[in-house]
Amino acid sequence: MRVVVQRTKEASVTVAGEVVGQIEHGLLLLVGITHEDSEKEVEFVADKIANLRIFEDEEGKMNYSVLDTGGQILSVSQFTLYGDCRKGRRPNFMAAARPEQAEPLYELFNAKLREKGLVVETGRFGAMMDVRLLNDGPVTLIVEA
Repeated sequence: MRVVVQRTKEASVTVAGEVVGQIEHGLLLLVGITHEDSEKEVEFVADKIANLRIFEDEEGKMNYSVLDTGGQILSVSQFTLYGDCRKGRRPNFMAAARPEQAEPLYELFNAKLREKGLVVETGRFGAMMDVRLLNDGPVTLIVEA
């Protein structure tokens, strides 16, 4: 499992002209699932992201998590995170899990974040989406399991 984590002041995802997910302060998550992923990886990554201390305290140090700050999550599935560009000019997506495996794990990931008390908005799995964000910092990290 691979997740690009972006600290954001605001973010939204639009499908066919309709806003399907929108948050204020929090995290935009671009979520990729691979063949070997299971509930174990989902739980690890959800816990890591919920408790990741990447928000600044009063002294400007990254000491607060999204839970600590009352931030929200915008979670967007993105199989292209497993695109392999080492050979040729067209990415190879063989490492990305097929939709029938990836979608239930993506939904479980979002559920695990909600269980921790987070507000989680989402994109639409498998759809062409327009994602907008105002990156705060900018702070962008990759979390993998």
